[in-house]
Amino acid sequence: MESQITTGGAALKDPDRTKDPDCLAAAGGDFEAIVQRYRPKVFRFALASLRDEDAAGSVTQDCFYKAFRAWPAFRGECSLDTWLMRIAVNLIRDYARNRRLQFWKRLSGSSGEMGTDIRLAGTTPESQLLVREQVSSVWRAAANLPERQRTVFLLRYVEDMELLEIASATGMKEGTVKAHLFSAVRNVRRQMGVTI
Repeated sequence: MESQITTGGAALKDPDRTKDPDCLAAAGGDFEAIVQRYRPKVFRFALASLRDEDAAGSVTQDCFYKAFRAWPAFRGECSLDTWLMRIAVNLIRDYARNRRLQFWKRLSGSSGEMGTDIRLAGTTPESQLLVREQVSSVWRAAANLPERQRTVFLLRYVEDMELLEIASATGMKEGTVKAHLFSAVRNVRRQMGVTI
């Protein structure tokens, strides 16, 4: 028999969806548990994309607000994680489009860059500086990527998502994700002066 859970008047009838503990928590009125679990990941991706802590916080808040409002329509065809990341990707695109920002370019060289605060145990200060400079070079190169390449690059290497998850989160086909990722890596290497 099909289980049925109500959320604010909407019924979840998909039996597979109700097996997911996150979906059960949200359906039981504990959407806060979902926010606590996924907020760091959404915020990290937004911060890496926008390079602005305030904007990333706003996008993260908007993501969970939209997810809460759209919860009754969530069909469970993808994981909750993928669904939230897709909402975040769309919000980031909207943010850039609405404000006509050329994000990633304005903060290159800033001390607030992602991944530059690296401390490697047992290494010399000189080698730590070299690693920080290399990471900064990667971020500067990623800043110059076209939007889709940058999104795929960040989801793969910052959020460690699989290609199928990225495809689902961005609405692209897996082959398109592979092509954008290949181009992004090639472009980053070329900008850094690394020969393939």
